[in-house]
Order: sequence, then C-alpha cells, then structure tokens
Amino acid sequence: FLSKKTKHHKPCKTLVLYFHDIIYNGKNTANATSAIVTAPPGYNLTILAGNFHLGNIAVLDDPITLDNNLHSKPVGQAQGLHMYDTKNTFTAWLGFSFVLNTTEYKGSINFIGADPTLVEERDISVVGGTGEFFMHRGIATIMTDTFEGEVYFRLRVDIKFYECW
Repeated sequence: FLSKKTKHHKPCKTLVLYFHDIIYNGKNTANATSAIVTAPPGYNLTILAGNFHLGNIAVLDDPITLDNNLHSKPVGQAQGLHMYDTKNTFTAWLGFSFVLNTTEYKGSINFIGADPTLVEERDISVVGGTGEFFMHRGIATIMTDTFEGEVYFRLRVDIKFYECW
C-alpha cells in the first residue's frame, strides 16, 4: 500500500473584491454595466434567452468594490465577457480582467473558466496579471453574493495567488 503525500500550498497573496453587474434590459441605459451582444435565433439583445440562456454572450465593464455595496467607491473595473454555454443548467464561461487603479492596487488580474452558477462556491483560474500582479497565478473562488432577477448580480471574488513574482 503506497501513500501519496499531499502538498498543501499557502497563498503568497490574497484579496477579496466584489464585482457588480447590471445587465442592460432596454430600460436601464444609465445604470447598465454589461450588455448582451449575441443572442440565439428568435431572441433579442435586451432579454436573456430561455433554455438556460444558451447562446447569449454579454460584455461587461462592471465596477469592483472592496465591500458589497454597489455605491461604494470603485477600486477598478471588471472588463471582459460571460458566455452562456450549456442548455441543461445555468452555467457561464467567463473571461475577464480586473483592472485596478488605486493607491493600494495598481495593475490587472486576468481570469478564465467555467462558472456553474448554481454551485454556491466555484473556482476559476487566475491566469496572469500586470503591474502589481505581474505574472501572478492562482484561484479565484466566486460566490453569488446577491441577485435581482436577471438584471443585477453581485459576485464575491476571493482571490488566492499561489505564484507571485
């Protein structure tokens, strides 16, 4: 019987941020921070498609805050996309960057991965960064902190960097 030693890695840096997304619905032009840019046949660009939103792609430019208050001063923007890619459950594929520009945080953090939205805590990969986060890699545990229908959601993003340069 062979036992396998498990390595326990400690993060070299951690960070918790909140990502606020307000999807354009045809009526909220002033407040929207993301918009549907692709819809499946028979659907429009102001309402997410039925069938678990399969085929919708939304681009985002969402505020990032240090707490869960949408009206807190942003420390940066989440820029990228979420693509709904499954027809039998709520799942999205995410590709985005946190672009941070404050006295405390300067640089970008790049994320990519599947987001099974019905799972309470899910992980996506941190695949690099710039500035203070140059070549950082790790895992971001995301949790849906709140949502209001299909127009607003807030994610808590708990970032653990395991490779810091």
